Amino acid sequence: METDLRNKIDRIWESFWTGGITNPLTVIEQITYLLFIKGLDDVEIRSEKNDVFLGITSSRIFDEKHQNCRWSVFKDYEAGKMFKNMQEEVFPFIKSLGDGKNSNYAKYMQDALFLVPTPLLLQKVVTGIDNLPMNDRDTKGDVYEYLLSKLSTAGTNGQFRTPRHIIRMMVELMKPTAQDIIVDPACGSAGFLVEAGEYLRKNAKDILNDKEQKEHFNNTMFYGFDIDPTMLRISAMNLMQHGIENPNIEYKNSIGEDNEDKNKYTLVLANPPFKGSLDLETISKDLLGMTNKSKKTELLFLALFLKVLKTGGRAASIVPDGVLFGSSNQHKAIRKEIIENHKLEAIISMPSGVFKPYAGVSTAIMIFTKTGQGGTNKVWFYDMQADGYSLDDQRQPIKDNDIPDIIERFNNRNSDEEQKRERTEKSFFVSKEEIVNNEYDLSINKYKKFVDPPVTYEKPEAILKRVIAMEDEIQQKLKELEGIL
Repeated sequence: METDLRNKIDRIWESFWTGGITNPLTVIEQITYLLFIKGLDDVEIRSEKNDVFLGITSSRIFDEKHQNCRWSVFKDYEAGKMFKNMQEEVFPFIKSLGDGKNSNYAKYMQDALFLVPTPLLLQKVVTGIDNLPMNDRDTKGDVYEYLLSKLSTAGTNGQFRTPRHIIRMMVELMKPTAQDIIVDPACGSAGFLVEAGEYLRKNAKDILNDKEQKEHFNNTMFYGFDIDPTMLRISAMNLMQHGIENPNIEYKNSIGEDNEDKNKYTLVLANPPFKGSLDLETISKDLLGMTNKSKKTELLFLALFLKVLKTGGRAASIVPDGVLFGSSNQHKAIRKEIIENHKLEAIISMPSGVFKPYAGVSTAIMIFTKTGQGGTNKVWFYDMQADGYSLDDQRQPIKDNDIPDIIERFNNRNSDEEQKRERTEKSFFVSKEEIVNNEYDLSINKYKKFVDPPVTYEKPEAILKRVIAMEDEIQQKLKELEGIL
């Protein structure tokens, strides 16, 4: 992103901050509403121009009664009039669009609340947003990504923002196709879905040229669920700003009894919440069966992936290290389920600093395929030691970065070179038999061999010579001391 654009967004952010709104989620939510309102008018203006060119009259978003709700009209109002218009006209109008007929954004805005406290702040923010160059998809996406990067606190249910370079790595490992049906059951700001869309734009060139593929891409490819209404609005806007016209973003407790999804998706990309513990009565019985009645969200989500994937579907999920080596019956049950009844492909161990400053938890990426008939023969492990950023709270860019190596080795894991790697290297294979014998332990430290660097010692003669020299020096000092006395 260009420095000038970044500075413009920073000024908008600072206006909110100095105006008394300091919660990052609230700031992003209010900006989301205003971007949506501006987007409605942008669509209307394009339709009007097309109508003139084609000599037709198409349907309109804004009727005569609501012309004052158009961005191009009210953006030049004086502060007091703009503020009153926003409260009494614009927000009630966008909430009335919830039938979805006029805008794909509308259903996510039904519960929108206008929280900008003063006319002056609203005028500043409207002017700032109006100066943002939002004419193309790439710029819109960059603007929204930069806004989301300002989320720096973990959510109440254990969720926190996944670094974009980690998301990109996981997408590149899974290689989404134009036929995939992709889901993130705990989508947050929809980073995984956005990145999957960007990957397909670059690598499946026909996806927006072929009518059937384009229809699938815009309407039936991307699914995201969350239990935080604010995040649902933000994630929907994020996807649409990245050019996905009608993403399936819904309020849903993915691991609850009411989630009826089963054998529906072909690819899961996720970083589910780690810290939650739920009431057994609210949890899907299907998931309880696979996890030996666990209440831990990190185990329940793994079971969920197996439930919602079609046979042959794939999953890449971030998990806390405890999932890999936890000794409880519940931990062992889900690991055994994946290894014995499906195909565990890979475990990528990540350093604990990857999620700083949000959290210092140690994590790994687990990759598996739903088969229902087993298939795990051996599992590929990688010991990531650097991700291109310092592992402290500052997370400054550094040269050391294992991510390109991880992608290259994973893509070539069937090669002779990769198959024969020693366990002293960053990547290696471990047989299913050995994993089973270790009670399905998937911790990389259980199998990696650490070689102490060779230590070289001086020859005895050299050591003795140095000791004699030290003794001579001591005797000399003693003689000097005796002379003084």
